[in-house]
Amino acid sequence: MQLTVLGSTGSIGTQTLDVARQRGDRVLALAAGRNLDLLEQQVREFRPSLVSVDESVLPEARARLGDVRVIADAAEVAVQPADVTVNAMSGLPGLWPTRAALEAGRQVALATKEAMVTAAPLIWAAAAQGGGRLVPIDSEHTGVYQCLVGERLQDVEQLILTASGGPFREGPADLSAVTPEQALRHPSWTMGAKITIDSATLMNKGLEVMECASLYGLPLSRVAVVIHPQSVMHAAVRFRDGNLKGQFGPTDMRLAIAYALDAAPDGMARPGDVRGARRGPALDGHLGWPLLGRWQFDEPEPQRFPCLGLAYRAGEAGGLLPAALNAADEVAVPAFLKGQLRFTDIPRLIERVLDETPDGPLSWEALHETQQWATARATELLGTGVGA
Repeated sequence: MQLTVLGSTGSIGTQTLDVARQRGDRVLALAAGRNLDLLEQQVREFRPSLVSVDESVLPEARARLGDVRVIADAAEVAVQPADVTVNAMSGLPGLWPTRAALEAGRQVALATKEAMVTAAPLIWAAAAQGGGRLVPIDSEHTGVYQCLVGERLQDVEQLILTASGGPFREGPADLSAVTPEQALRHPSWTMGAKITIDSATLMNKGLEVMECASLYGLPLSRVAVVIHPQSVMHAAVRFRDGNLKGQFGPTDMRLAIAYALDAAPDGMARPGDVRGARRGPALDGHLGWPLLGRWQFDEPEPQRFPCLGLAYRAGEAGGLLPAALNAADEVAVPAFLKGQLRFTDIPRLIERVLDETPDGPLSWEALHETQQWATARATELLGTGVGA
């Protein structure tokens, strides 16, 4: 299989390359940011013909990467004629390469949840226009996808996503004094700092709820979240006849990545268009994984995780509110990590931005303007000591 990988130096990107290494997949192109040390190692190993980097390090990258063509446009990498385009770029910058890839008819394995969270109708329109297809990479959405293979969407009553509950599932009672170091100690998954904090607030699960509804064409009211500390069941589907189907596995994102790579060539052209996958070989060490131990399932506490409720609010409102929610979170989390904001002020800042977000129809132009406005407004509120 031939791959292009966007966000190659991030958590999902490096794990995608690990899957490619084990399976012998060929990597045609890479898109990275500023981590030239790691990118240089990747280029040396996988020998891509095209690489993109952040414009701020473009001259240095060209000097260090030798004969490889180096540009500053991830969208050009996204449209390369590979079997699968993996988009693991974090945050809003990953939205535009997703659009470009789908409009160019590429098969996209998508880890950039912001695309479906903020622009799902536009993303599906891009797929329809260019003939592209997409499948999700997140373990929860891949779990739902696998549960839906061979089923009819009209028979589905509810989609269920699991959350570990993060490091603060049981305590402390007062979260206002927790430190970034405490919040970064995720009990189940190894991820980047931004997504780890989002998991601690359950904002990440809220974004996944919004993404799930957009991927499978169901209203948000039929996408539920349960706290499952063991992280063994990643997702489940409840059918109208009362039956439940679940997807289980170890906490290794490479399994979800490998399945997405296999499913992408026959991926979704419209919401819920699930076709299954021609599964590849097993990854090292997982055929003997034991299905043992005690499992626990609980409802998330709304007062403890207000970000989850904010995500439902934005998703149900639709329009430009999801873009504002996401942009405000992109300001709030780095501010917390830098000590500029208390943990409990993250949802307060986001809620202030949502309360002030102008209403209007969704378009690429309006989406871009809303992202800029919400980023600026959240930064301005940050300077006022919101929530203090």
